[in-house]
Amino acid sequence: MDYGKYKYEAAQKAKESRRKASNVSIKEMKYRPKISKGDFDTKTRKVERFLQDGHKVKVTLTFRGREMHHPELGRRILDDVVSAVEHLGKVEIFPRQDGRNMTMVLGPDRKAQAATERAKRQSAADESGSGRSAATQAAAPDAATAGTPATEPTSVTAPSTAETGEPAQQDQPSDG
Repeated sequence: MDYGKYKYEAAQKAKESRRKASNVSIKEMKYRPKISKGDFDTKTRKVERFLQDGHKVKVTLTFRGREMHHPELGRRILDDVVSAVEHLGKVEIFPRQDGRNMTMVLGPDRKAQAATERAKRQSAADESGSGRSAATQAAAPDAATAGTPATEPTSVTAPSTAETGEPAQQDQPSDG
């Protein structure tokens, strides 16, 4: 084999390997300890979208002033983020405080995403399947009772005090 052909094939292999490699970028989402519910939900939806796209997410919680004396508040926010996105990703670097910031890195979890997708498909199949069976079950009793007369319900209720003028008798527990 001549040297030119060897160089060409090596370049083609390198080009192919670059094409197959996936570029995982790190996205960052910043939170504050006193974040409101609406803002938390919006930022967490964005984190979910990043994880679905296959990106790693660096979650940064910034403390200011007196907030620095209460890192447990920040830890609670980060734990809420993890519980909200556990079906899409997992914690790669656990929360740690460095100065005014507490950081954590989440990475996409393909196994969890596949399991969630399977569960969604299964529930959708169950709903579409149960919709047909409920309709057939509803039609079956009508056909079975078409020739029989309608009957009154069998449960009997005691008359209220307004109807009889007397207080209703209550069952007393027996001693025995």
